[in-house]
Amino acid sequence: MILDSTNTICALSTANGMGAIAVIRVSGSEAFPVVSSIFSKDLSDKKSHTAHFGVIKEEENIVDEVLLTVFKNPQSFTGEDVIEIACHGSVYIQQQILKLLIKKGVRLAKAGEFSMRAFANGKFDLSQAEAIADLISSTTEASHKLAMQQMRGGFSDEINGLREELINFASLIELELDFSEEDVEFADRTQLNELLERIETKLKSLIESFSFGNAIKNGVPISIIGAPNSGKSTLLNKFLKEEKAIVSSIAGTTRDIVEDEIVMEGIKYRFIDTAGIRDTENEIEKIGIQRAIEKAGKSAIILYLFDASADLEQVKKEFKLLKSQLTNETIDVIWVANKIDLLEDKSRLSAIDCTQISASEGENIEELTQKIIEITNSKQSQEQQVVVTNVRHFEALTNANEAIVQVTNALNIGIPGDLVAIDIRQALHFLGEITGEISTDELLGNIFSKFCIGK
Repeated sequence: MILDSTNTICALSTANGMGAIAVIRVSGSEAFPVVSSIFSKDLSDKKSHTAHFGVIKEEENIVDEVLLTVFKNPQSFTGEDVIEIACHGSVYIQQQILKLLIKKGVRLAKAGEFSMRAFANGKFDLSQAEAIADLISSTTEASHKLAMQQMRGGFSDEINGLREELINFASLIELELDFSEEDVEFADRTQLNELLERIETKLKSLIESFSFGNAIKNGVPISIIGAPNSGKSTLLNKFLKEEKAIVSSIAGTTRDIVEDEIVMEGIKYRFIDTAGIRDTENEIEKIGIQRAIEKAGKSAIILYLFDASADLEQVKKEFKLLKSQLTNETIDVIWVANKIDLLEDKSRLSAIDCTQISASEGENIEELTQKIIEITNSKQSQEQQVVVTNVRHFEALTNANEAIVQVTNALNIGIPGDLVAIDIRQALHFLGEITGEISTDELLGNIFSKFCIGK
């Protein structure tokens, strides 16, 4: 999407359909004269950030009584003249007002075009624009908090600080190139190494935060893993408070992934019921078991469920085998002994650190829930204030970190300054992609096309 700021644009900014009220947004240089031509009052002399009651008319026919809010450039969302028309929520009224605006030469806005104009006019940077989309789609307290933090510039400040320090040193390196014949060294290599080490540490911290940030944004994945008939499906149903998964005494009932989402204390969790882990000759069940292991490897938390009456040494052995197949060593594991309602001697479980429950009876489910929440809160408190939630940002940070490593290696082996400068510019390029200091029409089009129309 190539930005065309010459046209005045309009769109419905509230949700499609009928409601109590609807808001139509108009932005561009012709916003005031066009809307004045269909409104009962002239808006040209009205102060910014004021509201005006009147009627929208098509010639002598009244379409609706409306409340207009006016915002004069640059003190508006887009940085242009903006008028927001609050009308009654009839779909017919919405369509009639939009038709009137189009007749007057106003163009319907494309998806994300208001936000794209705001970005182009310096109202916020690219990462803040993306945070607006995240804020709109946030469904939990935690995801809302992260989106709000990024929209207010927390992440941008971190990136801009890193870029500024790098630019200063890059300037000194470039200056050396101008005096290469005199063999002058303006950039202190010791200070540059210290800076690179500091930047690399910060980049790695931001990169590592993505795992947590992405989980909060899309739901913390929790896999329920264990042997057949250990009660995995019963436990999933108990968390979801519905019969989502089929429960049967027949071993191997669950052969595919069953999952659903719930919100606990403001955080979204994705609970995943998997096939029972065991040796089997059944090809379909084997595929289910392999999928279970793959899901477990991508989880933030594993609930390792076992029958409380099972041989504990065998349970440990089976878990050791499962763990050897997981590539991610940072996954938190909660050992869960199930069916304690059928266990006469509970003291046998003292030999293993586990949460004791009865999924069928609902016993100690709240205790298990609190343990899950404690682990999540612990991860949250360990993360720095700024958390990466966007895949695009994660990739750019990873690329920037690789470029910084190249700079460090180049300095350590005495590579000439002109080659070092290339790697520094690469790092600056990737950091600039995050905030939009460096962008292309293709990148901008891809980002803003995902926004809803009217935003």
